[in-house]
Amino acid sequence: MKIMMVVVLLLSASTVFAGTRVEGVRLWPAPDHTRLVLDTAGQVEHNVFSLSGPSRLVIDLKNTALGADFSNIDLSGSPIQSIRSAPRNGKDLRVVLDLKSDIKPRSFVLAPNQQYGHRLVIDLIDEKGSRLDRATSPTVTQDSAGKRDIIVVIDAGHGGEDPGAIGPRGTREKDVVLKMAKRLEALINQQKGFTAKLTRTGDYYVGLRNRTLLARKYNADLFVSVHADAFRTPQPRGASVFALSQRGATSETARWLAQSENRSDLIGGAGGVSLDGRDDMLAGVLLDLSMTASINASLGVGDSVLGRLGRVAKLHKQGVEQAAFVVLKSPDIPSILVEAGFISNPTEEKNLATEWYRNKLANAIFDGIEQYFRRTPPPGTLLAWEKQKRGGGTDVSQYRIRRGDTLSAVAKENETTVSELMRFNGMSDDRVMVGQTIRIPSS
Repeated sequence: MKIMMVVVLLLSASTVFAGTRVEGVRLWPAPDHTRLVLDTAGQVEHNVFSLSGPSRLVIDLKNTALGADFSNIDLSGSPIQSIRSAPRNGKDLRVVLDLKSDIKPRSFVLAPNQQYGHRLVIDLIDEKGSRLDRATSPTVTQDSAGKRDIIVVIDAGHGGEDPGAIGPRGTREKDVVLKMAKRLEALINQQKGFTAKLTRTGDYYVGLRNRTLLARKYNADLFVSVHADAFRTPQPRGASVFALSQRGATSETARWLAQSENRSDLIGGAGGVSLDGRDDMLAGVLLDLSMTASINASLGVGDSVLGRLGRVAKLHKQGVEQAAFVVLKSPDIPSILVEAGFISNPTEEKNLATEWYRNKLANAIFDGIEQYFRRTPPPGTLLAWEKQKRGGGTDVSQYRIRRGDTLSAVAKENETTVSELMRFNGMSDDRVMVGQTIRIPSS
């Protein structure tokens, strides 16, 4: 009888603590927020609220015990001074963040992924204005005639709590692409007539929409997102380049028209066309024109980059692919996504983990970008002025392809050649589509 009583007591005690446990903690400081991640053994119910005088953030976790050590966390670069915790109501856990100043909290839970289990995520958002609010167009070099640099925004995919794809040996996509992005940034900034900016400079996450918004804030002439592909089997390999698909362009046009805050934005960059005050039909036409021109330019620069990549690495596909990636959806900035290789392929994972191979890929991407812009420099840039001095005038006109048009007929009508039109527009063949806008070089 006594043995049975002991068993009952043990079962009762385990029932009291049958909830989950906090098993780990990580901190990801970023320019506009700090992300605190609590690893939990299972799903957790929680409540978050702020206190002032002094500034604190309280995190209550229901039916949860502490199995992690908060004392070893590096708090540098974050708004957190210290972290305290204590049991609450017998079976709950209270975590208190002592803060340097007031912050705006945001919390959510994440399901398990390839690397982590259940997680509770607490974002501490900078109340003084996010990085987006503070971002301005970078200072660019100008000569005495006011010729500006070409601005390239480089986006290293994933980051922070999002590791991206993970190779068989544990190589993380977020680490590989950040190193490649920094190398590409250095190459571009060393080249006269170019300026580069990064969407992230460290191991933290930037939202997909915020990446394209940063490019718009910087008045980018080109947006390049760098990734490393993965597949469920180890066989696929090779680098790829993507531009936005027409389906992605159509959905983005609808989104822009549906969101009133977009109406005050400029289409076409500085000196472009504002949607503010336009009716839906006219705004839709303007967006469609801008999207078409942006996709055409993206295909042109993508083809140039892919050609250079093909000289140093195996290509997964021989042509620029098109998809509806969110980071490619800026309506007025040519945008490409470069898959540096398959990190799920053991050979390519090994290569991507080495500096020499990453540098080789970054050099090829830069060569492709430079080649494209020397061929078709944006008006007002140093490269456009230099091309005009060499006798390759940059005055251009645009022509929208109609039903029945061929590239040879357009070339003949404009007293130029098919090869020149293909070269000027970065085209890999002479096929054209109805509605496509092509640039006609001055005679």
